[in-house]
Amino acid sequence: MDKPVADSADRSRLLELLRTRSYRAGKVILSSGKESDFYIDCKQTTLSAEGAALLGALLFAAIRERFPQARAVGGPTLGADPMVAAIAVVSAQAGAPLDAFIIRKEPKGHGTAAWIEGMKNLGPDHPVVMVEDVVTTGASTLKAIGHAREAGLRVLGAVVLVDRLEGGRQAIEAAGYPLLSLFTREDFR
Repeated sequence: MDKPVADSADRSRLLELLRTRSYRAGKVILSSGKESDFYIDCKQTTLSAEGAALLGALLFAAIRERFPQARAVGGPTLGADPMVAAIAVVSAQAGAPLDAFIIRKEPKGHGTAAWIEGMKNLGPDHPVVMVEDVVTTGASTLKAIGHAREAGLRVLGAVVLVDRLEGGRQAIEAAGYPLLSLFTREDFR
């Protein structure tokens, strides 16, 4: 699935914030081990008050349009943390609440040894959407989907802020999950 069709003032403003706060040209090694000619640290935008408000509204609208049956949003820590919180707040304010959950990098080292925080708000076969700040190879999104499925959640698809156009979309969609991105690397050229 491609970017949302509507190009609103909010979407333009969010892109401006990503360009000025999160984007950096230059060689960098990504978490996938690949070398890239640019880096995008979305947390610099998603953790700002304005960025959180904008992405919460835009992602909530995109999820409602593409995945109307969704009842929760979640994703891998740390990139998804501010995103799922923003979406949850906006959804509650809109009267259509989507609960949030976070998937840990490692299972909790004590107590329940859980992979997922927020499971008390979710039930078996709960329809959820995975959220991620940046997708490159799709590996972290697919790993998060696997943990969500193991916990009994029904994953409808994924929404990402930025698709680097480096095979992640294809990997996620080949696994059977539609992917919606608000922006791609082409938006930063």
